[in-house]
Amino acid sequence: MMIDVRIKPGSKRPGLSNENGELVLRVRERAVEGAANAACVRALAGAYGVARCDVELVRGFRSRRKRFFVRLPNDTKGQG
Repeated sequence: MMIDVRIKPGSKRPGLSNENGELVLRVRERAVEGAANAACVRALAGAYGVARCDVELVRGFRSRRKRFFVRLPNDTKGQG
């Protein structure tokens, strides 16, 4: 499943929310040397109940708007 998320790094209150129809992910880590991206992967894995290796950043490596691919347990797409 593809998920588009707006990231807010350096937040005091991390969490996932829906604001004006847009998924917003707040993480404590700053956008330095990939720390915020790694925190996003951990947060999404926890939110969807999957392993971190099942969450992949697809687009927006240096942007606040990112697209992630989350492989859900019952998702058979992408498996060869």
